[in-house]
Amino acid sequence: MLVELFNGWIADLHVGIKLALFVVGLALGVFCLVRFCDWFVDGAGVIAAKLRVSPLIIGLTIVAMGTSLPELAVSVSDSVSTLVGGGHANVAIGNVVGSNICNILLVLGFSVVFTPIAVKSSVNRREMPILLGVTALAVLFVCLFGLSSAADVHDLAITRWEGIVLAVGIVAYVAYLVVSAKRHPEQMDAEQQQIKDMRWWKAVLLVVAGAVGILLGGQLVVFGAKGLALQGASALGLDRDMSEALVGLTIVAVGTSLPELVTSTVAAKKGQNELALGNVIGSNIFNILFVLGISATVNPLTTGSQVLVDVFVMLAVTVLLFAFSLRGKLGRTHGIVLLSLYALYLIYLVLRTVLGWSF
Repeated sequence: MLVELFNGWIADLHVGIKLALFVVGLALGVFCLVRFCDWFVDGAGVIAAKLRVSPLIIGLTIVAMGTSLPELAVSVSDSVSTLVGGGHANVAIGNVVGSNICNILLVLGFSVVFTPIAVKSSVNRREMPILLGVTALAVLFVCLFGLSSAADVHDLAITRWEGIVLAVGIVAYVAYLVVSAKRHPEQMDAEQQQIKDMRWWKAVLLVVAGAVGILLGGQLVVFGAKGLALQGASALGLDRDMSEALVGLTIVAVGTSLPELVTSTVAAKKGQNELALGNVIGSNIFNILFVLGISATVNPLTTGSQVLVDVFVMLAVTVLLFAFSLRGKLGRTHGIVLLSLYALYLIYLVLRTVLGWSF
């Protein structure tokens, strides 16, 4: 894998040069994820339109899945790397948990500050309960079923069979979206017709180039994030697992959430409020079922005990979002509350890592 090649090449370099390479790798990886994710989504949307797929299905599946591709690329890259090198993947859980928290508190909070979002009653009846149920299932899997062997014990993990359950869940969710969309067909508007007019070869090229770029970006983010975590832990005498968790829950999580942040913010500014909310809900569902499911199926996922707090924070902010949405509208006050909570959460993460808290 690319990560192992990079690590082997820089092993004997000066610490300062290593840090610079890690930072450049992380920044370049995030740039690749955001840029090539746009290409992939655009190309896939054109192909779907040419195949006469409903615009609603395109929005709920391709866009949501597309904005979750950075998380998938990072998590699967780590799973494959650790599978080849031995051991279990330890980036995916922190990446997904951090991204879901970031999507609700930062992405949605930022969007709502720009423009209040009206929440349809159908969202509270269908999408919100699904998000709550999927989030609770993820918490249950992380907390109750671990991995154990003679050489290694992991109390907090998502096993391969749990990953298969989650992967089956994403198939069921997409099937539900397709059935629901067929019951409420929509006409293709002028903008979507213009998209459909793009040539086949260009759409396919965008999909292929986007997929390759996303995979490359995922490798670079894993390389840079893990390198920074290990170098920082070594230099400051911090716990390696806690440093990795901090990087995964902050830098990697925010970096892989950039597509959601850009999409939701632009949608809110254009008055497309439903898209901003639906993007966050759909992405969080895909992150858990699709990203964790595929990553754990490739290689069991493990995490440190301190992430137990983070998975419950993820559940708590999801419940809070549901409570806010029951009012029928997310206003600027809600946005300020969400952003303030994210700032407090970041402060807690830094203090936990520096002071070595186990909670």
